[in-house]
Amino acid sequence: MDQDRALAVLADPTRARILRLIRGADDGRQCVTPLADALGLRQPTVSHHLRALLDAGLVERAQDGRRAWFSVADGAAALVDSTVGRSLSREPDLARVWRDLSERYRGDHTPGTVAHVVDESAEMLRASSADAPLLASRVAAFAAQRLDALRDVGAESRAPSVLFVCVKNAGRSQMAAAILRHLAGDAVAVRTAGSEPANGIAPAIIEALDEIGVPLGAEFPKPLTDESVRAADVVVTMGCGDACPIYPGIRYEDWELEDPAAMPLSRVREVRDDIDARVRSLLADLRA
Repeated sequence: MDQDRALAVLADPTRARILRLIRGADDGRQCVTPLADALGLRQPTVSHHLRALLDAGLVERAQDGRRAWFSVADGAAALVDSTVGRSLSREPDLARVWRDLSERYRGDHTPGTVAHVVDESAEMLRASSADAPLLASRVAAFAAQRLDALRDVGAESRAPSVLFVCVKNAGRSQMAAAILRHLAGDAVAVRTAGSEPANGIAPAIIEALDEIGVPLGAEFPKPLTDESVRAADVVVTMGCGDACPIYPGIRYEDWELEDPAAMPLSRVREVRDDIDARVRSLLADLRA
């Protein structure tokens, strides 16, 4: 399997949804009709996307009578799970998330505050990305980011904080945040958000960062929240217009950058290197 080609094919959100539906099936396989019904698409359209997945070596086709069944190819399972995740049918155990975060933030937030943030975070993620994978872990991570921000608002002694915001939170803002975390470590609190967050981060973004030794980790697109803005010393916007509320005492910068999410890898590298230079300059200012 040509991984660069496979990543380019996976960048299409419809194909990512098809793979999640296949992985989420009880027996790990699906045929065209139920996929079309679940996606609200015509069968020829689904067949077209399946052909692209077949040609890239991401799925396998097995004929059973008049039906063709599609499953994730054995050699592609790790790549598929790492980039698009699995479609999970069970509801997230929010009570468990609340208990764990209440223990983690003991002394910083009351259990009632934690419960409110967990419930609200789950609602926001469902509203912004209804078929996103790994909902329980995403709720936990998003709620933790918001609780950190609430704790940091108005704190006298804390690391400087930077919030990167773009439209989908799947390309520019994620690259900037990953590079700043890589360079600054714990010396800077780094957060990201999107005015209209996508379901997942484009595979080409992950690939371009990996090439320069910058891990993206378990990051994912998150909605923009008020406390993340209020906790920031610097808010960097990238093509999201007037989505960010303006508060006194916060430094705002707008970086004019093309959205790399649907670009070929060669162009993504150019945007990455532009972002890298801007991040280094910002970090130098924070350290001055």
